[in-house]
Amino acid sequence: MSQQQPLISHLLELRTRLLHAVGSVLVVFACLAYWSNDIYHYMATPLMQALPESSSMIATDVAAPFFAPFKLTLVLSFFIAIPYVLYQIWSFIAPGLYKHEKRLMMPLLASSTLLFYLGIAFSYYVVFPVVFGFFANVAPEGVQVATDISSYLSFVLKLFFAFGLAFEIPIAVILLCWAGVTTPDELKAKRPYIVVGAFVLGMLLTPPDIISQTMLAVPMLILFEGGLIAARFYSKKDDEEDDEQEKQDEPGQETK
Repeated sequence: MSQQQPLISHLLELRTRLLHAVGSVLVVFACLAYWSNDIYHYMATPLMQALPESSSMIATDVAAPFFAPFKLTLVLSFFIAIPYVLYQIWSFIAPGLYKHEKRLMMPLLASSTLLFYLGIAFSYYVVFPVVFGFFANVAPEGVQVATDISSYLSFVLKLFFAFGLAFEIPIAVILLCWAGVTTPDELKAKRPYIVVGAFVLGMLLTPPDIISQTMLAVPMLILFEGGLIAARFYSKKDDEEDDEQEKQDEPGQETK
């Protein structure tokens, strides 16, 4: 029974943290729902600017004009609430971490959030104008470009997640090196394979055009190099020494 009590308390705390995280998304959504059409219009601006003046977006589904903006607003609410969601995750796992693990995880959580936002901003302000301009100009003569609003939403959300996750490469490199799976020197020696892998991932995560593939692969390689530099500042050996020192200090703390 004594072993079940801690498990139940952890599950209750996990439920509380999840409810807070979901609640934060719903609160943000409630605040933004009124402007859902304006948010969608802002999201569609890169495509509208690339289309000819006589063209416009269309809705092939009866309910699409209502559901597409609300779906976008809900996803945007999650993006905005990510810092608070990560804070809830941190609050749940922090009591079980050593000091050196806390020193590692807190900066990584903050930087991963920033990198995710940077990936989304890069896709919207840099990639979208180039990709949509390319698609609009390669349409065959006599074909009017009229994109469905639901298809456009699925397209941009896919790119948002692709670039947002791709910008997390420095975090992945740091964690792999810190965990002892590999070292910066080993990754540096495998750079040619990583270059090929970046373009393969760009092909899999983006639409089937060379422009968006290249515009994803090149930032991934730059971020990989940045991750190699940052990984050299995290030493697993030093952290293990801190871990041993902390374990030695624990009995003295318990006797007080």
